[in-house]
Amino acid sequence: MSSLAPTPTLAWSETLVLNQPQLDHTHEEFVDLLNRYGEALDAGVDALPVFRELLAHTEAHFAMEEAWMAATGFDPVNCHSSQHAMVLNVMREVVRHATELNDREPMTIVRHELAQWFPAHAEMMDAALVFHMQQCGYQPGDAASQAALPATPITGCGDGGCSTHG
Repeated sequence: MSSLAPTPTLAWSETLVLNQPQLDHTHEEFVDLLNRYGEALDAGVDALPVFRELLAHTEAHFAMEEAWMAATGFDPVNCHSSQHAMVLNVMREVVRHATELNDREPMTIVRHELAQWFPAHAEMMDAALVFHMQQCGYQPGDAASQAALPATPITGCGDGGCSTHG
């Protein structure tokens, strides 16, 4: 009898590495939790506790990025933040459907949606944030690195190529 490892919902790869240690670690944790969630769904056990853990992690993950954006001059209304808000809204609705409506179908759907969304978000928006932080000389937790931050708020994605607001 062979013991095959389950196929991950999202495989961690070097394309997700952004060379910002705190963010890379947080992203690895996100992928791990998403995979644990997928494993729970595949095993037919109650996946809601793992999904709640994924949601709590994602809230903290996005709050960390939002703090970095605020510290480095992103306007509060920008497409990166708007995408965070949209994803959290969907995840919270999945919990609401599962708990209030006893509807577990969205739990299966969101698994694949998050697996598709996350790599693109990390490779574009988060990479642009990391690049912006590097250009500003900003290092999280280092008060001295905040001296040369931009005075004009950034309203796009942070890479100069996005004009979406909100």
